[in-house]
Amino acid sequence: MPKHGKKYKQVAALVDREKRYNVEEAVGLLRKLSYAKFDESVQLNIRLGVDPRNADQQVRGTVALPNGTGKKVRVAVFAQGDKLREAEEAGADVAGGEDLVKKVTEGFLDFDACVATPDMMRFVGRLGKVLGPRGMMPNPKVGTVTMDVAGAIEALKGGQVEYRLDRFAIIHVLVGKMSFKDEALVENIRAMLEAIIKAKPAAAKGVYIKSIALSSTMSPGLRLDVAEARVQNAAA
Repeated sequence: MPKHGKKYKQVAALVDREKRYNVEEAVGLLRKLSYAKFDESVQLNIRLGVDPRNADQQVRGTVALPNGTGKKVRVAVFAQGDKLREAEEAGADVAGGEDLVKKVTEGFLDFDACVATPDMMRFVGRLGKVLGPRGMMPNPKVGTVTMDVAGAIEALKGGQVEYRLDRFAIIHVLVGKMSFKDEALVENIRAMLEAIIKAKPAAAKGVYIKSIALSSTMSPGLRLDVAEARVQNAAA
């Protein structure tokens, strides 16, 4: 069990472990639990009633958060020719062809997200063991393998986030920063929950969303009311 300091224990005492908070309540309480001297990230953890071992029960996609993530995203683009120039003009932090693939193979990872044109995937595919575990492998399903390089860069830098199941059937996703206004965090959280509800696989049986927790970098987690979140997002 991890050991927690005095400040953590003090704020943890404010949390009712038996209560399931609505989104607005949780955001308000999270503000009271924040004691760090830096701008903490705010994260949702959603446990789903699916089996991640089955391909037909995978849950993965992207969401353009209405208020962004508050995080500066460094984008790497694998392209060549005109698309390489397009990437550079669109604000890619690093761009290249086979030379960039080689550089990443040698350990360069000074970026947060990747975009690749389809013709580059035969080279980028070699980076699966490097980019895959970091969640940065370009994928056509989430719009990062595309000929619209400029559009993909704009989306990633503008607040688009990818969500995906881990092997425990949990989605961990950034929804903003503690410096955001409450209304902005609530909007982002609801947008994320709406996307995950809509992404329910046809093969999923029984209870789809089992639990939702909201936390900041240093705070204890707050359990959200799953039924309320489902109703609110259905009405949105």
